[in-house]
Amino acid sequence: MLDVLDLAYLPQEDNQFRGELRAFIKETTQEMDAYARARSWMGFDAGFSKKLAVKGWLGLTLPKQYGGAEKGYFSRFVLSEELLGAGAPVAAHWIADRQSGPLILRYGTEAQKQFYLPKICQGEAFFCIGMSEPDSGSDLASIKTRAQKNDKGWLLNGSKIWTTNAHQSHYMIALVRTSGEAGDRHKGLSQVIIDLSLPGVTVRPIVDVAGDAHFSEVFFTDVQLADDALIGNEGDGWEQVNAELAFERSGPERIYSSMALVECFLKECRQQGWQSERVQVTLGGIVARLVVLRTMSLAITSKLAKGENPSVEASLVKDYGTGLEQDISKLIADCMGGHPEWTPSVELIKTLALVDQVCPSYSLRGGTREILRGIIARGLGLR
Repeated sequence: MLDVLDLAYLPQEDNQFRGELRAFIKETTQEMDAYARARSWMGFDAGFSKKLAVKGWLGLTLPKQYGGAEKGYFSRFVLSEELLGAGAPVAAHWIADRQSGPLILRYGTEAQKQFYLPKICQGEAFFCIGMSEPDSGSDLASIKTRAQKNDKGWLLNGSKIWTTNAHQSHYMIALVRTSGEAGDRHKGLSQVIIDLSLPGVTVRPIVDVAGDAHFSEVFFTDVQLADDALIGNEGDGWEQVNAELAFERSGPERIYSSMALVECFLKECRQQGWQSERVQVTLGGIVARLVVLRTMSLAITSKLAKGENPSVEASLVKDYGTGLEQDISKLIADCMGGHPEWTPSVELIKTLALVDQVCPSYSLRGGTREILRGIIARGLGLR
């Protein structure tokens, strides 16, 4: 594994707009406290996404003919790193920009590209993902949601769950069965684009332990899709969804989800004069692991820039990255617990509590740890 992750560096030309980007984020998020920023890339703000679109920073890697900036993967890495590091509210456009747009660009028809991609770049089309189902979970090959061909296109019936921001999205790209049965596994699976405003679509948000509603369950009852709802070739859904998951797992969002808490803790240490060996060990350990993961993520970005498909490597970084993200709240809580004389601010306590509540989901979204390690084992020839 290590011999296929070559050291990579950000090209100077791709790093040039970091200063402009930081100034923009500072101006547009100055009213957000650490508690709000801790939602990281789960924070939904359509207005903020629209402002990014006006700057030309949505669809950064998409061709100019479809409204994109036609930049490389390194430019998007810089953009993602700055937005996530600051805890900017990017959830509205995130899935469309990160994976739905590139998926349509790779597999979609020209008509699909011309219709959807400009809307994504303008911040006018938000997408969610329809993969998991109530009885399938991470076993995507066993899904039962079916799109049956008819004289009008495709008749859709079934349900999806854990669909991020479905209740605030315009479209869903769903993995469905277009032929065969669930026992056929990978055969007969296809991807379709679903307009969530169509009759027969029911979306129910799921409130989590923190009181937020990031996920939804979605039901389809005789939903009539047009013939051109199909993405790519019928039956190629398994190949396409794995390419889509590679987009999802390869970005820096699997590293920076807990950065608002780190920033809040560091700020409090400085303001209140909290200095001890325990503080140094805690922060030093977090930074050391973060540097390694960022280097690995850059190496994967380099592979994407070369047109490669680093699905195994992305699974490795996602597994390690969510491990760090989940450890951060415990490390900071343990450090604070070792100093009972400290009086933490309400902001720090609230931010710590939020991250501690939601961080178990980090190793579920984008593929469970067990699934990822199975992918890694297969890539190493161990299974």
